This record gives sequence, C-alpha cells and structure tokens, in this order.
Amino acid sequence: MEKRILMGFFALLINAHLLFGQDIQASQVPSVVINNFHKSFSNASDVEWKLQGDLFKVEFETGFLSTDHDAWYDKGGKLIEHKEEISKNDLPSAVRTTIKKDYNNYRVDDVKKVTKGKQVVYTLELKSVREELKVAFDANGKLLSKVLD
Repeated sequence: MEKRILMGFFALLINAHLLFGQDIQASQVPSVVINNFHKSFSNASDVEWKLQGDLFKVEFETGFLSTDHDAWYDKGGKLIEHKEEISKNDLPSAVRTTIKKDYNNYRVDDVKKVTKGKQVVYTLELKSVREELKVAFDANGKLLSKVLD
C-alpha cells in the first residue's frame, strides 16, 4: 500500500505542471501571444509566463496599487480568460445589493472579476464567525455558485 501511495505521489509531482503550469521565459512564448498581451495590457509590470497544457498563462500587475491579473492565451494569441483583482466597491450594484440582502453578516474578501469571452463573473469569499463561503455572481447579482470553504 505504501508503495502505491508513493507511486501516486510521484505521478502527481511529474504531472503537476499541467495543473499549475510550468514557468517559461517570455522568449518561449509565441510572438503573436506577446504582441496581443502588450496591446491589451500595455501598462503591465512584474510579468511572469507559464505554460498550462496548451495555454499560455501570464501573471502580472497594473496600476499604482499593483492590481493582480491572470490572463490565458491560446497559441494563436486569442485571449481566452482574464481574471483581475478588484475592490468590493467595484462590484456591480446588483451584486452588492444581493450580498447586503442575503449575506449581511459576512465580510467580503478576495474579490475578482473573471472574463471569458463575453461572459463576466464575479468571484469572492464571504466570511462570517461561523463559516467561509466561495461564491460567484453574474453582473445582475444572480448567485451562480456557492461552496463552503
């Protein structure tokens, strides 16, 4: 049994780059991806590239307060997904209204705006004395998912 667990652990380690990405140099990223990234995020700083499966993930910061971003591009340079850290005050008013109505005793933390194509989802953590929730809302304040953390 120990041997099986050990083999599983090593298999996970070997394949971890598929889940978490393999760090790569910008010189290893296709120029079309780099060019499209610079067009979309000309003020990016602290840029780090990873290869996740067949997608190029770029982690970077923008602005005076160093807002965190993650973006995924395909090999052709198409932006597949963009995740950015935002303030709870930047949530759409409908989302803030839903939180105030349904989760009034919770503290809002780790707010992100996730864009995939034309779909925008807001993810965040809600924390109370008794529990922590990870939730996702659409721009109209509709709860899309709720997971006990």
